[in-house]
Amino acid sequence: MKASQFLVSTLKEAPADAEVVSHKLMIRAGMIKKLGAGIYNYMPMGLRVIRKVEAIVREEMDRAGAIELTMPVVQPAELWQETGRFGKMGPELLRIKDRHDRDFVIQPTSEEVVTDIARQELRSYKQLPKNLYQIQTKFRDERRPRFGLMRGREFIMKDAYSFDRDSVGAKASYQVMAQAYRKIFDRFGLQYRAVAADSGAIGGDLSEEFQVIAATGEDAIVYCPQSDYAANLEKAEALPPQQPRAAAAQALSKTPTPGRSTCEQVAELLNLPLSRTVKSLVLATDEVDAEGQVRKSHVWLLLVRGDHDMNEVKVGKVPGLDAGFRFATVAEIEAHFGCKPGYLGPIGLKQPLKVVADKEVAVMADWVCGANEVDHHLTGVNWGRDLPEPDLVCDIRNVVAGDPSPDGKGPLAIERGIEVGHVFYLGTKYSRAMNATFLDENGKPQAMEMGCYGIGITRLPAAAIEQNHDERGIIWPDAIAPFTVVVCPIGMDRSAEVKAAATQLHDQLAALGVDVMLDDRGERPGAMFADWELIGVPHRVVISDRGLKEGQLEYQHRREAAASKVPATEVLNFLKQRLGL
Repeated sequence: MKASQFLVSTLKEAPADAEVVSHKLMIRAGMIKKLGAGIYNYMPMGLRVIRKVEAIVREEMDRAGAIELTMPVVQPAELWQETGRFGKMGPELLRIKDRHDRDFVIQPTSEEVVTDIARQELRSYKQLPKNLYQIQTKFRDERRPRFGLMRGREFIMKDAYSFDRDSVGAKASYQVMAQAYRKIFDRFGLQYRAVAADSGAIGGDLSEEFQVIAATGEDAIVYCPQSDYAANLEKAEALPPQQPRAAAAQALSKTPTPGRSTCEQVAELLNLPLSRTVKSLVLATDEVDAEGQVRKSHVWLLLVRGDHDMNEVKVGKVPGLDAGFRFATVAEIEAHFGCKPGYLGPIGLKQPLKVVADKEVAVMADWVCGANEVDHHLTGVNWGRDLPEPDLVCDIRNVVAGDPSPDGKGPLAIERGIEVGHVFYLGTKYSRAMNATFLDENGKPQAMEMGCYGIGITRLPAAAIEQNHDERGIIWPDAIAPFTVVVCPIGMDRSAEVKAAATQLHDQLAALGVDVMLDDRGERPGAMFADWELIGVPHRVVISDRGLKEGQLEYQHRREAAASKVPATEVLNFLKQRLGL
């Protein structure tokens, strides 16, 4: 490819609305151009990266036995109504009507459509297992699209769906996909972790996220450096303390804390470690009648150590809260505590409620909490003596760095990651809702067991940039770079020798199947180098009159600080070695 025939469109500055590194660099490098909020044109340079991501995904999916198809972007609402998601899904689901006033959706995912295909095509146990996948445009009407391709509204995704006779087969299909995903992400050349993830309302333990490690990642990844344990923050288990509860050593006392409504402020005033305080979180659950009207509400008090944070996913699994909860209203709080938020505690309640203590809080002694009186807290609080034992003791907090790993092999560490893939065992959630059955060996209908597996095709290049960049621009791994090698001739328009050498090297590399770019635009060396460093091409060869007279060319990898000289006669073999050809 010659640069004069391509569209090289770089910018010195990123637009003001570009917040994260990947967004800034993709726009500056001419890979994407904004069309609307969360909607981008994939420019030729960026599309080459996307196509390479797709090719790797497609090769490994095919190798794993999955079968490609394409499902429409616009889908009839009837299918979504069968599963109840047409009404239950929030405004992220873009609903439209056609000229006949019929409801449709712009697909954010395709469980309903693929299940409809399966119930029509897969009639017998002899046809199972099957795994169907597509690489297709999706749309989710994000309230606040941001970060370029990291959280856009329109995006490209690979989504796959497995169908099996039973849970044993479905779990085997899940493992095939989990291994295929590892091969895919290994080929991308990125640092990533496969982490255990929460399965949500569907239940089960088979759910993994694939996270590209990046300091700017939105997700917290918990892992043990001494073992293979890894989980996202929602899933990571906080082990119960090993030590028993200490005996009470202090008397219960109401202590003035004027204007101090947070655990941090109280700990500072009392000159105590934050870990000696307990924060009160008030939730509520609602009983509803057949018409959906609230018949009765119940208030819950959750107690978490002052230096810990509540984990809402874990709370959603607490018996009694697992059917759904909300944060209590100010009126509910005042009715039960006789006090406004900020000074709440479990002693001296106005109305009874359920108390759930985190496992750490359950073994604390002489702790500090709100006194249910403005500007006052209680010190020297002890279970059994000052208040009854909690109704429930559960793991309801986020783990922190230094907590023991659940596998017992060392302390936990936390790093940031960007989710780019997810494998998930669905069970019969969709097949039962849509009556997707097959006939077993006895001729009896059985619901198909399903799994779903996604990769963010357009999110992945952005994640790669977040992990691989410097002050000069992008640093692409070879596997997904828009071009693997760029040949930069200096004075090509003035030197027949430079033009001939550059053209020859370009043609030789192209004949080997290398994605090579010849920059024949006649740019000054500084501007030419800056463009390709910004774009992030991994391998650069500079050809000049002076170098040719010395029998030398200059080679520089994008990660290297300086160029090295290579004999002109050896440059092709040198590049073949560097490229692993």
